[in-house]
Amino acid sequence: MNAIPEVHSRTGKRGLGRIDIRGGRSNNRAMAKPEAVRRIKSYSAANGYVYQYCLYEVNRVLLDGAPAGEFIYAISVDRATSFGLRIFVMQAALEAWARANGRALTSSEEYAVAKMRLFQAFDDGAVPRTAEGAAELRLVADESNLEELLRALNI
Repeated sequence: MNAIPEVHSRTGKRGLGRIDIRGGRSNNRAMAKPEAVRRIKSYSAANGYVYQYCLYEVNRVLLDGAPAGEFIYAISVDRATSFGLRIFVMQAALEAWARANGRALTSSEEYAVAKMRLFQAFDDGAVPRTAEGAAELRLVADESNLEELLRALNI
């Protein structure tokens, strides 16, 4: 038992009270972690469809042995079902751009490149309407299209 200062309620005198503290585990159950709040956005594509999307996850991965940023978006075409769509921003393209321009892109600019690649796929009709087609789709931002994506961002 641990001693704590206490004021007696009837007499008003100070003294030492005692409090029992149980050792071991807590008597409170662990709380579940809250779900991440994701802001769902809409995009009206040039092909006439309206897509809903939100950024789900960002990872650093190797794509065919080369380092890349993986941006995973949750996509919905019908507002009833959604599926994951991966966009890879190749590190080699970012490094080549940095050498040519005297500065590296920030993480926000890299995210913007991935988002512009997503919009490009929406406009071109390259995004499938089901999850089965999305698993086979590989959207990449690399040396062949990085300048075009950055130009759309005025970078």
